[in-house]
Amino acid sequence: MSDVPPTPPIMVGGYGSGGGYKFSDDEVDGVIKQWEDLLTNMRSDLADARAIAEVQKPADEFASSDFVKGGADPSGQTLLQQHQRMYDYVNNFITALRAAKNKITVDQQNARDNLKSGA
Repeated sequence: MSDVPPTPPIMVGGYGSGGGYKFSDDEVDGVIKQWEDLLTNMRSDLADARAIAEVQKPADEFASSDFVKGGADPSGQTLLQQHQRMYDYVNNFITALRAAKNKITVDQQNARDNLKSGA
C-alpha cells in the first residue's frame, strides 16, 4: 500500500544488530506474543476502517452525494490507509522478531512463513 517505515534493528541474545531493540532468548517469545495480540486486535480495527471507507450514499440526491464525496469518502480512505500502514508495520515487526529469534534473515523468515501458510 503506502510507505511503511522500516523495522528498527532487533537483537536477540547475541544475534542481530544493535541500535534498536534488544531481547534475551528467554523474553523474545513473550514479546512476539504481545505483538501478535496487537495484530489480532488491529484486524478488527482494519475491518471497521474498511467499512467506513466503503460507505455508500443512502440516496441518489445532493445531500447524500455531497456528504460521501466531500467528507466520508476522503476521511474514510485516509483512515483505512493509516490503519493498513500500522497493520503492515506490526506484521513486519513480528516477522523481524521471529527472524531474530530464529537467528536468520527477514527474507529467510518470510520464506519460512510462506511455506507454512502454503503461499
